Amino acid sequence: MRALGNPRNRWQVSKEHVNLQRLPPPERIVAFDAEPQRVTMDLAQSAIVVIDMQNDFCAAGGWLDHVGADISGARRPVERLNRLLPELRNADVPVIWLNWGNRPDRLNLSPSVLHVYNRSGEDIGLGGRLPSKSAAVLEKNSWGAAIVPELDARETDIYVDKYRMSGFWDTPLDSILRNLNVRTLFFAGVNVDQCVMATLEDAVCLGYDAVLLEDCSATSSPAFCEEATIYNVKQCYGFVARSTAVLAGMK
Repeated sequence: MRALGNPRNRWQVSKEHVNLQRLPPPERIVAFDAEPQRVTMDLAQSAIVVIDMQNDFCAAGGWLDHVGADISGARRPVERLNRLLPELRNADVPVIWLNWGNRPDRLNLSPSVLHVYNRSGEDIGLGGRLPSKSAAVLEKNSWGAAIVPELDARETDIYVDKYRMSGFWDTPLDSILRNLNVRTLFFAGVNVDQCVMATLEDAVCLGYDAVLLEDCSATSSPAFCEEATIYNVKQCYGFVARSTAVLAGMK
């Protein structure tokens, strides 16, 4: 018999027989402090989604830096993610990088999406060229769409391109998560009040459990935007925790 699928969702097959039993991976139960309540969960049914930690959002010379946004806060998650991600990988938790990566022709983007980033029609919006880099803004395979080099991203991680605030629209994210038998999602990245929040909201509407990692998320928006996001996650969608609490629960 040979395995067909991934370790979390596979059949055993031969020329004569197919065994449809899915043998679940061993449970990895952890408990950690969170708000509004302490959380117990199975890491064997979890994944972490790291959103938009890309040069155009987080690096000097990137898109947000070019338009005058303060990107210092957007860099805050880097060190904390670099401590957390190796431990999650060691526990066989999938690491998913959900990054904005436009088609060069932008044919799947409506005017309403394009207008958010180019209100006059003459600004440097999605796919526009930054004078300092000659790079197309957030275009797939461009410098701007690349993950900031300081982050511990590995070839064995999972990479998903997105094209809107929510990573579930027009992407394979939901199919990937279901095929990995994921039930609980950790969320991290930028901007916490925009793409992180939109993806988290859709995740909960699709039936996933959501844990926002407060210290691994950030925004270039005013502080009240982050405060409102954290409040809304705790009030309406899931749980807010710190990566240090999760790491402590894994020991």
